[in-house]
Amino acid sequence: MLDVLPVFAGDERITRLFTLVPGSDFGADALSVIDSLGGRTVPWSEASGHAYDLVVVASPKGELSLLRGPQVLLPHGAGFNKSIPGEGSADSASGLDPAYLRRNHAPIALHALAHPEQIARLAATNPQAARHAKVIGDPTLERVLASSSLRERYRAALGTGARELLVLVSTWGPESLIRQHPGLPALLATQLPYDEYQLALIVHPNERSLLGTYELAERLAPALDAGMVLADPHEEWASVLIAANALVTDHGSAALYYCATQDRPVVSVHRAGGELIPGSPMDVLLCRVPQLGRAEGIVDALRAYRPGPARAAARLAFARHGEAAGLLRTEVYALLGLAPPAHRVAPRLLPSPAPATRVPAAFDVRVEATTDGVRISRHPAGTGPPGHHLAVEHGAADERLARSASLLYRRPIPTSEAPLDLAWTADGWTRHALSAYPNCRSAAVLLPSGRCLLRVRGHARTYAVQVEPRPEDGRIVRLDPAVALSAVHASLVAGRSPSADAIRMSCLVGERAFRVTFRPATDAEEAQVL
Repeated sequence: MLDVLPVFAGDERITRLFTLVPGSDFGADALSVIDSLGGRTVPWSEASGHAYDLVVVASPKGELSLLRGPQVLLPHGAGFNKSIPGEGSADSASGLDPAYLRRNHAPIALHALAHPEQIARLAATNPQAARHAKVIGDPTLERVLASSSLRERYRAALGTGARELLVLVSTWGPESLIRQHPGLPALLATQLPYDEYQLALIVHPNERSLLGTYELAERLAPALDAGMVLADPHEEWASVLIAANALVTDHGSAALYYCATQDRPVVSVHRAGGELIPGSPMDVLLCRVPQLGRAEGIVDALRAYRPGPARAAARLAFARHGEAAGLLRTEVYALLGLAPPAHRVAPRLLPSPAPATRVPAAFDVRVEATTDGVRISRHPAGTGPPGHHLAVEHGAADERLARSASLLYRRPIPTSEAPLDLAWTADGWTRHALSAYPNCRSAAVLLPSGRCLLRVRGHARTYAVQVEPRPEDGRIVRLDPAVALSAVHASLVAGRSPSADAIRMSCLVGERAFRVTFRPATDAEEAQVL
């Protein structure tokens, strides 16, 4: 509804009221979204006793005949891919089910659909309903397409950087990803290196409403603690899809919006069941993309995707690209008997998504020696087997982890506004950390300049560490200095120490190589104030 109603924007003749048709198990969160936006809601008991100039509905279900006025049916979702066992007609798409369309005796003035094939499916089961159907396009897709140029902004908001953003999409019900594979997000967090991949999860609003956001977050706690983003179901889900590099999906239709904007890897976790309709756009997609068997095979499954299936599925679900807002406005104003406003109607851009609420600050670091340096692979502590060392950010992680750390480091903190300030020097804090944490082998500070100072237990001097940014296709990739610290720490504890000259080494992170330099720090560097 909130994607559609802007066709009336700027028209003082129109008043928008919202009501919730009784009977849904998932309705409470819908009204809370409207309330959060300041929309005026009307109780069903009041709404069903009045006449309206136009009634816009998102589903044919419920006692819609009690709402008096010409109705515009705008089914939500894309592609009509699912039937709901035990509900309506067997093997009939939920939004095209003749059992509901015939039961609704209200005057359907317009059944707005996204593709001619949908009208053909409707006509095959309900010719009378098909007479009121028109191909309008998909208003939600219009917002997604209009917002596609904001991809880099969305990735920046999520904190993705140069990592691959892998998005998991779950529909609702017993065949959904979140029901069939509840542990998959946490398993993927153990498999995918933190500096190479970011995880996000989109869960259908029905499932979130059924569980509640708190309960859902508690069930997903291991993955959220590892840095996974849980997208808001109102608008953020679409922003996250635009930002994604790859998708893991069940048979829910959200994947089709991703497919319509880009032909990037899609992997299926859907198993045969009674909900997916044969020949639907999602069925076409899932039959042609790699299937994920175990979480350990995720990288191979992503590499097995070949371009083509995503675009093909989207072509079966969407038509009239770029026209939905204008076509819909023309139709609804004709039903109202009004001339539309003179100003152009355009899709509203999607907002930036929120970043992960929990960012890991302790990592099991796996180190592999190479010919000219080391390969570093970090995983959030406790999500997999121990690595070469435990690296922990002091002041951001559990104290028990800090006391177990082999490498303890500190990031810059905001300057105090106290009238009498107290601050460590780089030398002072590294000495203090090694004294306060006897299990710690190395202590380091990250300076605002991007340079680091590292002290190794038993070494007489601190070391200045610097990592060079990497040019890549006209852009610059910067490595978190904490990763470079792990590379130098591993080298130094293995016995490789610089003399007066600097040592240059390669730090490999995934397929990228970064040049790292370390040397004995100067007195001035040691005296820098944190």
